[in-house]
Amino acid sequence: MKKFGFLVLLFVFGFVFPGYSHAAADTKIILDGNEIVQPSDTKAENINGKVMVPIRVVSESLGYSVDWKQRSQTVTISKDNTAMQMIVGQKTATVNGSNVDLDAPPLVKNGTTLVPLRFIGEQMGLKVGWNNTTKTVTLVTQNEGSGNGTTTPPNSGNDGGGSGQEGLVQVNGISFSDNRFMIATSGSTKPNVFTMNGPDRIVIDLPNTAFADSFSQGQALDSNQNGQLVVSGYPDVSQIRYSLYSNSPSTIRFVIDLTGAKGYSVQNDSGLLIIDLNNQGSTPAPPVGGNGKKVVVIDAGHGDQDPGAIGVSGKREKDFNLAMALKVEALLKKEPKIDVVLTRSNDTFLALKERVKVAQKINADIFISIHANSGPVAATGVETFYSRSASKELANVMHKYLLKSSGLKDRGVKMASLHVTRETTMPAVLLEGGFLSNKSDEAVLFTENFQNNVAKGIVAGIKEYLGIQ
Repeated sequence: MKKFGFLVLLFVFGFVFPGYSHAAADTKIILDGNEIVQPSDTKAENINGKVMVPIRVVSESLGYSVDWKQRSQTVTISKDNTAMQMIVGQKTATVNGSNVDLDAPPLVKNGTTLVPLRFIGEQMGLKVGWNNTTKTVTLVTQNEGSGNGTTTPPNSGNDGGGSGQEGLVQVNGISFSDNRFMIATSGSTKPNVFTMNGPDRIVIDLPNTAFADSFSQGQALDSNQNGQLVVSGYPDVSQIRYSLYSNSPSTIRFVIDLTGAKGYSVQNDSGLLIIDLNNQGSTPAPPVGGNGKKVVVIDAGHGDQDPGAIGVSGKREKDFNLAMALKVEALLKKEPKIDVVLTRSNDTFLALKERVKVAQKINADIFISIHANSGPVAATGVETFYSRSASKELANVMHKYLLKSSGLKDRGVKMASLHVTRETTMPAVLLEGGFLSNKSDEAVLFTENFQNNVAKGIVAGIKEYLGIQ
């Protein structure tokens, strides 16, 4: 098994199985082709849309030691130089001393601690598969071959997935930002893009595709595989509709409903299709980063059904993250030497790997993810995370401005294995703007003055790092 920190999760949307409510006994765990024996009274199960697994049986099967402290309700898993700690009921874990968000809090059932499978996959470097027909989780260590039964997530249609989806490119997620419609897929597609009128609209047909199971976690998708993405704040677009348009071949159709005739350009790279409305008439829009501009990706963490940390007064991290990202975007748009792209510009969900894919496919120069923190009630301050040595300089510069503009306690620059900073290839950092779990921090985080000052600080840091006056 490869070292922790250099392993890639096969899919990171998490596990959601709409319309199913299976008992724990229905779910099996297969590790490298062998079924893991689970406690008879507490097995892996789908709880509130998240697959939860018994931590001890999975960890010990992989050679990790597990320590449980009853008084503090804390479980610690360790191996070699890796130490993970989780507290029952809390959605933040620590990995080698750094905070990592969980998509569901650990819980104790019949004396057994259950933790979210997504976290296990990411932190233990497992490839994860799900067979919706047999209700089986497959876990594969990275030094195993690919021919031992692991499957990618099946389509979430009426047939419940299965072999009918083999060979189809999966549509993993969508996002509309900066007047650009982005479609993230599991592989290459050959889109058919055309316009229609009465009313005006742009149609995108993707042949030989299917909705990934994870798509319905981020976007509405009814039993007939229809849905829509609500778009606000963009005068050219009223909404975006999508559906399984045809079964032969399996084709997903997206329709961008326009308020009037509008030109567009298409950028198609393996895994990311961009319909760009930033042009005039029929003149193609310049590509992102054209004319020698630096490309900056701003990532507002969490979104939609994933609220992130919840503050002491009920405020949600996802709202802070988005507000900050929009303020930073507005300032960067005034910079003639910078192109800015948001991973999300509204309350939508995008999986971690899709956020990375956006930055990779447009050859971003830097990637900055904006978050707020959570921890003990006394914890306060700002911190900046990076995962690769190539990102350390960016982290130091950004933290200098984050600290100055926020006025909060200095918690330092830290190295941590976080997906969006680890899997990106350009310099990438994650900024923690303060602790929602701290009453004082939470109160200031949602003020216009704080957000405006920090947004200016982030932009100043970006310009200094890029050498832009």
